[in-house]
Amino acid sequence: MPLTSVEDLRTIYRPPGRGPVDKVIHHLDAHCVDFLAKSPFFVLSTSSAAGVCDGSPKGGPPGFVQVLDSRRLGWADFSGNNRLDSFQNLVSNRGLALLFLIPGLDETLRINGQGELVTDPELCQRFAIDGKAARVVVVVTVAEAYIHCAKALRRAGLWSTESWLDASQLPSAACIVKDHANLDADVPEIEAARERDLATSLWEPGGTDARSRAR
Repeated sequence: MPLTSVEDLRTIYRPPGRGPVDKVIHHLDAHCVDFLAKSPFFVLSTSSAAGVCDGSPKGGPPGFVQVLDSRRLGWADFSGNNRLDSFQNLVSNRGLALLFLIPGLDETLRINGQGELVTDPELCQRFAIDGKAARVVVVVTVAEAYIHCAKALRRAGLWSTESWLDASQLPSAACIVKDHANLDADVPEIEAARERDLATSLWEPGGTDARSRAR
């Protein structure tokens, strides 16, 4: 039998304790500012107006997500694949969730709020990439911020090199793309093209030209 209501859930799960509930704050305090300054990676979760969800990884130098004030943070869009999955969601449904990671730390920072896509020249200049002004800055107004416990990353052994697969055992992105997209090119050719793209566009602002690929 599927669980279809909160009442159903609570027949299995006990109510949360005070800590998990009371730890939620509604602004960015000194701890959040410090965490964001040290985080080089987060996952952006969005949903379309129809409820179709998307999760997108975002990365940059530690602190690439900047605190604008006690209620807002932002980051510049880097070049991507031009699918615009997250951005198309945000223009119809501003609700989003962010999950920040710091390598070596099992706890994560979760931030929920409302996002908007901003092209203000002054703000874009603030987020310049290698001297190139951003074309789009994502600004988030914070509704909730809280630290998340270490259990998931501990279970995964994410930062333990002993748990990592040998490079020869890792999935091949080029092979997956070849099969999923039904490409005629061989795997080494696809790998070479992907590496050329990374080398030439990794730090390009999203939307700069036809070759740049914002998400």
